[in-house]
Amino acid sequence: MLYHLAEHLQKLYSGFNVFGYLTFRGILGVLTALIISFIVGPGMIRKLSMYKIGQTVRNDGPQTHLTKAGTPTMGGALILVAVIVSTLLWADLRNRYVWVVIGVLLSFGIIGWVDDYKKLIKRDPKGLRAKYKYFWQSVIAIVVVAYLFHVSTVAEREFIVPVFKHATIPLGMLAYVLIGYFVIVGSSNAVNLTDGLDGLAILPTVMVGGALGVFAYLSGNVNFSHYLGIPHIPGVGELIIFCGALVGAGLGFLWFNTYPAQVFMGDVGALALGAALGVVAFMVRQELVLFIMGGVFVMETVSVILQVASFKLTGRRIFRMAPLHHHFELNGWPEPRVIVRFWIITVILVLVGLATLKVR
Repeated sequence: MLYHLAEHLQKLYSGFNVFGYLTFRGILGVLTALIISFIVGPGMIRKLSMYKIGQTVRNDGPQTHLTKAGTPTMGGALILVAVIVSTLLWADLRNRYVWVVIGVLLSFGIIGWVDDYKKLIKRDPKGLRAKYKYFWQSVIAIVVVAYLFHVSTVAEREFIVPVFKHATIPLGMLAYVLIGYFVIVGSSNAVNLTDGLDGLAILPTVMVGGALGVFAYLSGNVNFSHYLGIPHIPGVGELIIFCGALVGAGLGFLWFNTYPAQVFMGDVGALALGAALGVVAFMVRQELVLFIMGGVFVMETVSVILQVASFKLTGRRIFRMAPLHHHFELNGWPEPRVIVRFWIITVILVLVGLATLKVR
């Protein structure tokens, strides 16, 4: 909105041309979302506390978590508000990629909100049944990916293998839709599984989202994309505004979510943010790089899959508890140590992911 206003004001004063720069608007997106989070956050936490929308804690988990019972949750709504408002203010609203990622963020957020509502307001411990949750996630993901296939060019439908300079695989509609589906739905649920400790999921989300913003900016620029040997996707650079807003909103939320947390994200935030990361990575054709940079999300998800498979097949558990962060807690690691070490791993993996830009 403000971007379009600045377009008109350029006719009166040339200084408004600065709003035409993606990097400048990306920075404004970060700061705007951060400020919104700081302003709205305290009031939202008070409201959640007033209505007793508090976290429930499993009795069979780490005993240190019992003190978290009653901590306000569904705070992920704060992130969604900050990201969407900031993006609408500074992005070019004629850009289809902007509307796709906002649509995915909002629709997956609604699924998470329904799940949280059933658990916390209706006191249904199962929340939204898994089959319905996956059904709606699947419907949204398939519709979005089918639309992207329809509007994409042949060059934008190639599967990119990082590091190898000319390793690209042309994708037909079925392969394109299947990959997009697994990336979006898988990323959504992976972030949700990781969201089990104070600040554990949000900072990796911020780091991966910021790195994807770099990929979006470079892919949208014909000169940079040609130099780096990555696909040039006209218009996708506008996603740097969304990614910047995600970074700002995530840091603002971390202010309240850091150990010991004043508020938890809930499914409304985790499912939405994970899906947003997935669809951005898919649109910039960096699905494998997302797999690398989101390694913490991947190992948390794999730990759950292995735990369930092992117990069903052999009756034994591989880990003391899944997801993986609970295993380390039950082995005696204090919660802050688990969180910070997982953050450090994410920093390393994000740097590796960014290095694939040049190592070809």
